[in-house]
Order: sequence, then structure tokens, then C-alpha cells
Amino acid sequence: MKLPQAIISAAILALLFPVTDLAAQATNAPVSTAPVYVPDVTHENDPLPDGVLAWNSMDLTTNLPADAAQAHFLFSFTNISKGNITVLDVHPSCGCTTAQLPNLPWIISAGENGQIPITVNVEGKSGTFFKSVRFATDKGMKQLLLQITVAEPVVLAMTEADRARGIAAAKIDRQAVFHNDCATCHVKKGDGKYGKALFDADCAICHDAEHRASFVADLHNLKVPTNVDFWQTWASHGKPGSFMPAFSQADGGPLTDMQIASLAVYLNQAIPSKVPQAPQ
Repeated sequence: MKLPQAIISAAILALLFPVTDLAAQATNAPVSTAPVYVPDVTHENDPLPDGVLAWNSMDLTTNLPADAAQAHFLFSFTNISKGNITVLDVHPSCGCTTAQLPNLPWIISAGENGQIPITVNVEGKSGTFFKSVRFATDKGMKQLLLQITVAEPVVLAMTEADRARGIAAAKIDRQAVFHNDCATCHVKKGDGKYGKALFDADCAICHDAEHRASFVADLHNLKVPTNVDFWQTWASHGKPGSFMPAFSQADGGPLTDMQIASLAVYLNQAIPSKVPQAPQ
């Protein structure tokens, strides 16, 4: 049976009106969303107040053997405040120090723990030295301190027999002082050093020795004019057919171009030429 058109229209309206009312209510209802946490970076350079982070320590120390290549540290902390803390920057004091971190900014929730592994390159170094790490957050910053002590290399006392063997090896190959046991004194001591420190480590051992060998030149009484180029040439290439080795890495020695340049500048200042330069 076919329904009258009026009944059909009324049924359609009855169905449409409730849907329309619900749509209107949904459109007009307030939308509730969680607030987005945005760190306040204006306090990044302020001192970090107490009661924000609890640290295992902010001043770590380590003692290492003479042949150590790296020092490793681990700073641990807990957010003891009632809100989020955002780590904005962790900046070591020099390029030999690195920090392993998650991507920044790093948000630490209330009660959450965090760790900062630190690695310091100490290859070729000895003695006690200090590093620092700047730890900056949206609540303020702290300086984390590192103290590293690397033992001095053990230098074995050289006997006359050892000296004789070294001289015999150098007669065959003037670069022999950079290999085997000789490297302890003639290579390792100068690792990472420049200028006067490099001279004291690699050169003075022969040229300023208390009992300087007769075949080792007295640098303070040279009979030829000297300048930066003179010192750089001799340090780099030595003298073929003599005991004077070539220290340049290009010639099979242990020193970089920068180390040799620093050595030449130091020697030119520390040992002025006693012989006038030839006129140009």
C-alpha cells in the first residue's frame, strides 16, 4: 500500500530534527584539550635553584694509568620538583670532551631519573687536569666538574748496554728512535704537546742532556745563522747520514706539521741566532 505524501514527509522530519539537534549541541559544546608544556628558556643562564634536581655528584674524579686513551664519567640525577624540567643544552668545555644525550630539548618529568655519560680523550696526556660541562635547563644551569689524573709514563733507566744498542740501531736507521722501546722516550712523551712542552719532551732528552753525546749538536752554540725556517727544516727532515732523525710524519716521524711549526717558533725565540744572517 502506498503511504500518503504527508505521512512520508512527517517521518522524514522526525528523523532529521533529532540529528540536527545533536549536531548543533556537538558544535556548540566546549572542546577540552590537554595544555601543551612549553619550557621557559629565559632562565637558561640563571643558577639552578636547590630542590630541583638531586645529583649523584656534580664533581667527579678519576685516576688513570699512563697508557689510558679515554676517561669515562657518569652523572646521574632525579627531578625532585613537582613539574617538568627541560634540558636545553649540555656543553663541554673543550672538544676533547663529549656528552652522550637524547635529542634536545630533553623533558624530564617529576620523579624521573636521567643520566649523562661523559667521555674525555686523554691520549698522550699525563698529570692532573680539569674539565667542565655546562648543564642548562629551563629552570637554570649548573657547571659539572671533572678531575682527571693520568699517571706519568714509566721511563726505564737506560744502561750503557741499552745505549750502545740504540746507537747501533740508529747507525743503520736514524728513525729507529721512534720504534720499539725507544718510542717510550722519543714519541710518547711528546704526544699532544706543542712549543716548549714539546721541546722538553722530545728534544731536550738528547740536546740538553746532562751527559750530551758528542755526536748530538749543542743547539745553544750553533755556528750557522738560525731562524724559524732553519728550525722547521731540521726538525722536519733531520739530516740523512747522521743520527738526527726526521720528526715530520711525512718523513716517518711522530710529529704533525702544527707541532713542528710550534717547535720552530719556540726555538727561534728561546735560542736566538748568534751568527748574523747573510745579506740578501
